[in-house]
Amino acid sequence: MPIVSPSLLSADFGNLQRDCEMLNASTCDWFHIDVMDGVFVPNISFGMNITKTIAKHCQKVMDVHLMIVQPERYIEDFKNAGAHYLTVHYEACTHLHRTIQQIKAAGMKAGVSLNPHTPVMLLKEVIAELDLVLIMSVNPGFGGQSFINQSITKVRELRQLITETGSKALIEVDGGVNLETGTHLVNAGADALVAGNFVFSSGNPTATIAQLKQL
Repeated sequence: MPIVSPSLLSADFGNLQRDCEMLNASTCDWFHIDVMDGVFVPNISFGMNITKTIAKHCQKVMDVHLMIVQPERYIEDFKNAGAHYLTVHYEACTHLHRTIQQIKAAGMKAGVSLNPHTPVMLLKEVIAELDLVLIMSVNPGFGGQSFINQSITKVRELRQLITETGSKALIEVDGGVNLETGTHLVNAGADALVAGNFVFSSGNPTATIAQLKQL
């Protein structure tokens, strides 16, 4: 059974508490929170204050994904906002190993995300240090995009790298996840699925989450 992490980027912002309570009552495992700065990606979303507000209503793991430049400046802020997992982008970190160490020193699980164009093998020197690798299966910035099929191959390559190095990192995939793509990803070795639009635009989000859990 995969870990299911619904993305609150697709929630109803006018009823965020209601949607958080729905997720608490569902079989989902994590809350996925996308933080965007309008610089690293062409969109602006949640910051620390909204993350902290979500944490007040979240009874599950807070899975925070920083799509921002210089993420190392905000590690303590997101720890204080309630993050359990903190994921930064490979492409945004000049000193990636140091940033991973800082996240762990702050008491969080450390994740690194890869954009669609970034090869898995670039993580070879840090994979043993990671708790999570997030494969972007769309170009980051907006929900509701079409799934990039090459992501399935990347998951296979990453699973092989994790096996070869003895890493304990989980493989998470974000973007265009539905029952069809989710099945392919789980079969390729994914541990966790992020689903936003697919969950929140469905007629019955709780039932949709339950279906994803069964993949």
